Amino acid sequence: MARKPAKHLLSGQKAEDRAMRFLSRQGLRLVERNYRSPQGEIDLIMCEGPALVFIEVRYRGNEKYGMAVETVDLHKQRKLRACAEHYLIHNVRWNDRPCRFDVVTVVGDPVKGKIHWYTDAFQ
Repeated sequence: MARKPAKHLLSGQKAEDRAMRFLSRQGLRLVERNYRSPQGEIDLIMCEGPALVFIEVRYRGNEKYGMAVETVDLHKQRKLRACAEHYLIHNVRWNDRPCRFDVVTVVGDPVKGKIHWYTDAFQ
């Protein structure tokens, strides 16, 4: 019998689902989800017009210990950039597109909590 995923993983998945629906309503189109490479994982890869957008989703039950966006530190940014480079090397059809990195945070309830979209969050 399969084990039930931990509660925090389920909450994170629900927050990621919510972020994807939110961004789709803003006009972005899903290209790939949970792209994994030896360098790490990118939660969502979407298109907005001609731009390819690499999106990190962060969920927090509360911001008692700091803002969710602050957890995307320099180390995490480096991993995301390396993973995005891996994606572009292995998906050459996207090479001529402008790219950017966005962060979406969900705080509180993963389905109904506060959502914030940080466009072009880092280089």
